[in-house]
Amino acid sequence: MVIIHTSKGDITVNLFTDKAPETCKNFIKYANEQHYTGTIFHRVIKGFMIQGGGLTADMRKKDTDKPIKNEADNGLKNSKYTIAMARTAEPHSATSQFFINTADNSYLNFRSKTEEGWGYCVFGEVVDGKDVVDAIETVKTGRSGMYSDVPTETIIINGVDVE
Repeated sequence: MVIIHTSKGDITVNLFTDKAPETCKNFIKYANEQHYTGTIFHRVIKGFMIQGGGLTADMRKKDTDKPIKNEADNGLKNSKYTIAMARTAEPHSATSQFFINTADNSYLNFRSKTEEGWGYCVFGEVVDGKDVVDAIETVKTGRSGMYSDVPTETIIINGVDVE
């Protein structure tokens, strides 16, 4: 279990260490190193997801470790209130950024071991604080520099505790 402490409240997540061991280990490492402290939810799209874990309140990217292997072929689905790793178009590019699905996003699921088919690795699910996720999802958003879908009210991750 991890607790994501945000300026909107706490989100408790049950990690699936058996299904996504490397991804969970990576997330826990960033949490224990306080990487997430002071980062924000920088991308919020109603009916899709809330994303955070990589940018500071002034929209600067935090340094990260090397990308990890995509474990999206673990059988887990991008359903509402699951947490998954964000990445670039390259399937094995996830570092610290994550997102919480606010809808059933089946098109993000693993389909094949191809660039288009890899999908996004689910590694846990929200077990408490769904109301916090819902509150974040409904904030007003706009542009900030090159970024779109940025909450106009800064939503800070104050820390992530591993239980």
